[in-house]
Amino acid sequence: MYKLLFILLAGLLVSSVAIASDPGAGKSKSQACQACHGPDGNSPTPNFPNLAGQYEDYILHSLKGYKSGARKNAIMAGMAAPLSEQDMKDLAAYYANQNGLEPLEID
Repeated sequence: MYKLLFILLAGLLVSSVAIASDPGAGKSKSQACQACHGPDGNSPTPNFPNLAGQYEDYILHSLKGYKSGARKNAIMAGMAAPLSEQDMKDLAAYYANQNGLEPLEID
């Protein structure tokens, strides 16, 4: 019984380490994104969406969708194709930590 519990806990620890995102690594991986989405994720043109301040899980979900083809955009499909799972997590963390979208104020 204790052996099984130990194995389960060890598996959780390993999986949590493997899924950690690194915003600093995301910044260095964002070079290709900057032409359209701006250096910090605030797009210089309305033709491309702002990534700064978006929810991390939304960015990650979007990148996975472009990579798998579930989300259709020829440019983004090509950009997401070479990204690893870790690359996508790091990029999502970087852009989520940038100043951009502000929460809506409801009166």
